[in-house]
Order: sequence, then C-alpha cells, then structure tokens
Amino acid sequence: MESVDPEVNSDYYLELSDNPVRFDPHNTRTDVFFDDSKQQVFAVSLGNVMVKGPDQNLSFRMENKKPVLSIKFSPDMSILAIQRTMSSVEFANFSPESGLDKVEYSQSRKGKNACIYGFTWTHGYEILLVTDHGVELFQVIPEKHMVKALKSLSLEAHWFVYCRQSNLVLLPCGSLGNQMQVVHVTPKNLLKLPKFEMEASSVKPGKLAVSERDIALAVLYGIPRIIMLRHQPGVNRSSGTAFVYVYTIHKMMTIQKTHILKLDTSGRFAINIVDNLIIVHHQASKTSMIFDIMLPGVSDGTVIHHTHVAVPKPIKPYILPTIESSSSELSAEPCQLYSPNWVVFQPNIVIDAILGCFWYIQLRLEALVNLITDKVLLIEFLMQRKDAKNVLVQVLQNLMMEMPVTLMDMPTIFGKLNAVYRSHLENEIQSQMGTPLQNNMKCPTTVSESLTHKMLLDQSDMYSHVLSKFNEDKIQPKMLVWILLEYIRSLVEHGIPVQHYLYELLITTLVRRKAYYQLHQLLQYHVVTDSKPLACLLLSLENLYPAALQLALDMLKRLGNAHEEIIEVLLSKKHILPALRYVRSVGMADQASARKFLEAAKASDDPVIFHSVFKFFEQRNMRLHNTMTFTRGEHCQTYVQHFKQLFHGSDYHCNSDTDSNMSTVSS
Repeated sequence: MESVDPEVNSDYYLELSDNPVRFDPHNTRTDVFFDDSKQQVFAVSLGNVMVKGPDQNLSFRMENKKPVLSIKFSPDMSILAIQRTMSSVEFANFSPESGLDKVEYSQSRKGKNACIYGFTWTHGYEILLVTDHGVELFQVIPEKHMVKALKSLSLEAHWFVYCRQSNLVLLPCGSLGNQMQVVHVTPKNLLKLPKFEMEASSVKPGKLAVSERDIALAVLYGIPRIIMLRHQPGVNRSSGTAFVYVYTIHKMMTIQKTHILKLDTSGRFAINIVDNLIIVHHQASKTSMIFDIMLPGVSDGTVIHHTHVAVPKPIKPYILPTIESSSSELSAEPCQLYSPNWVVFQPNIVIDAILGCFWYIQLRLEALVNLITDKVLLIEFLMQRKDAKNVLVQVLQNLMMEMPVTLMDMPTIFGKLNAVYRSHLENEIQSQMGTPLQNNMKCPTTVSESLTHKMLLDQSDMYSHVLSKFNEDKIQPKMLVWILLEYIRSLVEHGIPVQHYLYELLITTLVRRKAYYQLHQLLQYHVVTDSKPLACLLLSLENLYPAALQLALDMLKRLGNAHEEIIEVLLSKKHILPALRYVRSVGMADQASARKFLEAAKASDDPVIFHSVFKFFEQRNMRLHNTMTFTRGEHCQTYVQHFKQLFHGSDYHCNSDTDSNMSTVSS
C-alpha cells in the first residue's frame, strides 16, 4: 500500500491492513463465501474452489451440483462441509495432496419441516446445525464416512450468530424476535443460558425487532459480550438517537445489560472489535467511532453510559494496487471506503466481495494521542491496549516535559500505574506461594477484574524509560525531584517496596542542584529507605556534602547488619579509636582483626593511638588465650617490633594522655 501525505495521516486513528487477502471477486459466475471462524474466503466458480486466508492459499475441484449456500473446512482442514439445500449438509474428506474424497456423506435436519439457517464447526469434528426449530450438535466421523447425533435443543429461531472465541450461539425467538436465547456449545453438549428480552419498539408488520446485522458477539476484556445496535424506543430512526447496548455474560450463567454507547447520529452502522475496543462505522458520514467500556462513564445505578473516546474520524485513505491486464504492470487506485459492498465480520474483518479484498481493521495509537485531550484518560486508555508500551512511555515522557502544566495529573496517573503494578505483584506471589500479599495499605487485597487486562509498567520500566532519561536541559531539577518523590509516595501507598535505584536517582538529583538541606531532611525523617547501596552512595558524596559521611554511618548502623562496612569506613577516615569503640559496642571485639587495626594505627603516625590499639589487643589476647602474645596466625610480629621501637620495650609505662585514650576505648 502506498503511503499518504504524513500531514494528512496524523488525523486517522483507524486503517486497513497493508496487505489485504486478494481473491476472485463476486460476479455472475463466481460466488464468494466467508468462514469467520477460520477466517477463510471461498471463491466457488463452476466446481473450481479457491480458498484464501491469512495462512491459506489453496485450490481444488468439487462436483458442480446445486448452488452452494455455505462452505467451511473443519478446524484441521481435513473435512469440507457444504450446504446446498435448506434440508441437509454434505461432507467430503479432504487432503492437500489428493483434494476432495469422491465418497460423500451427509446429515439432514431432524425435523421434516425444519429449514437449516446454517452451520458451524465447534470442537474438533463436532458441527452445529442451526434451524428454525432449534440447534443440533453432531460428531462427524471421517474414517467411517458417517455422522453421529450428540445433542439437540428445540426452540423457535429466526437467525443465529456464533462466536468462535466464546463458543456461544445467539438466537432470537418469539413472534417479534425480541426474546434472545443464548446457547453455550461445549464438547458433546449444548447448554441453554437464561433468556433475556429486548425492547420491541417501532416494529413494522412482518419484520423482526432485531436484525442479524445489528448484532455482534465478542469477547471484551476476557468476558463474553453481546453487542446490539438499537434506536431509542418510540423514536424515529432519523432523529439521531441510535445507541449500542452491551450485554455482559457473567460466568456463563447470567446476562445483564451493562453498558450503553451513545452514537449521537442515525443511519446505517456496522460494528467491529479491535483490541477490546468497540468500533462503530457510520456509512452516511463515512466515519468511525471508538468506545472503550473500561473507561469511566456515567452510571445510572445499573448501566454505564459511554461517549466515544475521540471525535469520529474516517478510516485512513487506502491506495489499492491493481494489475493492468494488458501490460501486467502494477498501478494504484484509491479504494472506496465505507462502500455499500463492505461486509464486516468479527472481530476486525472487512470484506469487499465485489473488489475481491479482505482486510483487517487496525488501530493507529499515535494519532489517538493527539486526539484524547484528557491526559489521565489517555494514560488509562493506553494502559488497556495490547501493544502500546512504547506509546505509553513516550506520552509519560511528554507529560513530564510539560511540567508544571501537568502537575495536577501526575498523582492520579502514578496511582493508576501502580494499582496495576500492585495487582501484578499479588498475582505473582499468589501463584508462587498460594497466599495473598500482606497488605496494610489502602490497596485492595483481591485482584480487580478491571486491572487484569491493563499493561504493567513497573518501577524498572519507569526508571529505565522515563525517569532516568531527563537532564537539566530537558526538565528543571526541582520538577524532577517532585516527580520522583510523588512516584515513590505512590509506590509506598500501594505497598510496593521501592527499589534503591529510584532513591539513588533522587539523591544524585538533589546533590546536583545543591539541595543539601532537603536531602538531609529526607534521610533524617526516613523518607528514603535505608540500604547498603544508598549508604555507599552517600559516602561517595562526602566531598560535595561533608555531612553525607555521618548520614551514611547512621544509615548503616540502622540496618543492623553492616558492622564490617562501618568499621571499614571509620578506618578509611582514620577514625581508629571510634572504630575500636564501635567494635566493642556491638560485641565484635573477639572477632576483630588485630592486624587491620594495627596497620591503620601505624599509618596514622600517632604513637599514642598506636599504643592504645596495641594495648587493646594485648588485653584481648590475655582474655582469650591467657597471654598477651599475638598468635602466629594473626601476622602481627611487624607491629610488635614497631611497638618496641616506639616505646623502648614492653615495660613502657603510659603517660596520662595514653591512659585517657585507653579508657576511652574501654568505655
């Protein structure tokens, strides 16, 4: 497909797939059929059959009998089912190598006066026939060339719609066709769900209350739904009061009208489903509307009313490549969008049988970013899209670049992101341990269904793709500090442990802008969670902020498991006697390395300190080994010689200053 001017492109949030499935168009000699379960197009012409689909391209011959009414392959493509009359369906075994088996077998409807509306393959070799007298489930046995009855339900029906994803069949019953019966097709069985009734307004004599083309069965956010186009009861169709009703099927047990979509226009519509969005095409205006039932709406207590997410827009212009028959050269011509020849199938298929094209409707998220002005709504919308992570990250970056304009939105946005994050952590822990995550925060302990289909953006993603991407040229440091604090607050509020790299980014940002007082306050009041990596970071900042040393030591001490690190820091800063006092205070005097302390004392060039340290360890030796002599394994002979050189023998008597230092160590 040729591209259109990018300035024009930016306004379209829907497009047709680049490479349509091309097939022989419908004409006087060729009939076209579509199997929406397998997404295959059959072009049948005088016994020649061509099958086209995303993954299929085959042709074969069959007997040129009566006109074909419907034709479909079994799920594994080994049986071809053909309906030529309203009374039976024929079967023929098929293989790609040999084509159709010459031996055919068939199945007639049970009731003598019943008319077969159509059929659909369900589970494996099971096939469902739908008649005006009910539904009949059969098992096809290809090796025996026979069909076996499994289950049937008697009910009056006017037409049917089948959803392969949920294995549900919808049948309108009653004289007006406004009583809806849903049947769940399970392996070898049929289960009737409770009936529900629709308003039968302005029904002309001889017509049904609900038309087949106004119904779509779909699975939205993992739940089966019935989507029904309706006009307000008692109002003329030209008055602009069209609605879409969404009925939700709860656990295959109850059916309830849960959502109403306001179209604000009248005329002919068609419905597609794209990425859990309901797309409503309006032929008269040649525009489409998108609705997301997971976005907030206006509730009347039982039903939530929604308006379209963005203003109605046409599908992006499409240029269809064509082949000139005379020269076999490729040319291009604009494709007529919203053509009267278009037929839509679920979930996101558009077929033009006259043109011989089969497309998928696709979403263009980048265009919607500019059309959804409410930033919180935009974030929530993107979180519910399947492949929107890159777009979501870009939007978050842009929002932070626009600070402080977007200041008020960020807490709400972080809350939505972290509610999903929390939900993901709960799922993860429950799957691993079988127990719920302990929660003393405001977040609910049970995982909400509304969160299960939202995109996860954890703190690693936020750090790597958003928060760490900014420098002072792009965003004011004080704004970045505010964003970091707000994001950390949101994590804590949702009971999510904050990773140390977020605190590191916060601390380095504060240091860069010389906000030392603010840094001191955050650490003093434990806004920043203690950790060894953060303590090491504070130590590295001592040259810029001298008080960072004491902050780091305090943090290490609070951790309770960083005694070795504290000793190393004190020794590296030549605080030798305080290091000895700390060793004594935490009960590590018996394990401390005499050699390490004596080496540090010798390097200090202070005889008084060396004497104090030496005597400290001599006293330890006496307590542990009943002798002041150092053991061979301690490798302290060098320091014994140094002591003798300094003090002319081991019988040296301390002066008052030395005694004072020793008493300080011993205290």
